[in-house]
Amino acid sequence: MSNALPDLETVTVERDGHVLLIGLNRPHKRNAFNQAMLADLARAYGLLESDASVRAGVLFAHGDHFTGGLDLVDVGPNIASGDLPAPADGRDPWRLDGPWTTPLVAVAHGWCMTLGIELLLAADIRLAARGTRFAQLEVQRGIYPFGGATLRFPREAGWGNAMRWLLTGDEFDAEEAHRMGMVQEVADDAAAALTRAREIANTIAERAAPLGVRATLASAHLAREQGDAAAIERLRPDVAALFGTADAAEGVQSFVERRQARFEGR
Repeated sequence: MSNALPDLETVTVERDGHVLLIGLNRPHKRNAFNQAMLADLARAYGLLESDASVRAGVLFAHGDHFTGGLDLVDVGPNIASGDLPAPADGRDPWRLDGPWTTPLVAVAHGWCMTLGIELLLAADIRLAARGTRFAQLEVQRGIYPFGGATLRFPREAGWGNAMRWLLTGDEFDAEEAHRMGMVQEVADDAAAALTRAREIANTIAERAAPLGVRATLASAHLAREQGDAAAIERLRPDVAALFGTADAAEGVQSFVERRQARFEGR
């Protein structure tokens, strides 16, 4: 697999060891998504899922805001026609085209509107800077959230919490997002939030066995999508298969030798 990074116009892509850093980069428009930016994020996500050397990702934003949401002037006609395809080398920017196998940590600051909330909800671990402003405004624009919020918000925050914000379009803050479980941590500012997100991603990438991480995600997704019984059926066969890998042998040996394991993903 090539380690070349794509040259994108509105999204930055950078490697930090086995972590892929994905930065929304249209700050002069408060990182509002036009068609080009949706395609760029799709391509970055395509790399996240296709490059075997990547073990975790971080989604963040450059500038003062995570995102103001969709640029409806640019994207609106495509929404009306139902035509918002991902590029051939990309994945759905809303991450609704599973399965997804690489953990993603997302961090918000400033404005986190509409699509921004959906990008957070689509990630596996979510952080926010204190002072982040959230709003799922679609009902105030005559439409409704079509990027996964109606599925994921109730599941993550509970029905009543989700409906309180989905049905009104009212604004809420980082502390409320944390109370509901939308975000797992709140940091003092944007820089601290990004630093913490990178720490978490690097912990996954450097200390956890890649095959074990993927199996954990797969089991959790299977339970969510097909029910507990389907996931239970796979628990023992899958862990038996993992015990036959080099990483499992390294995990046992590192335990015996009381040292940090050195996993290679095989």
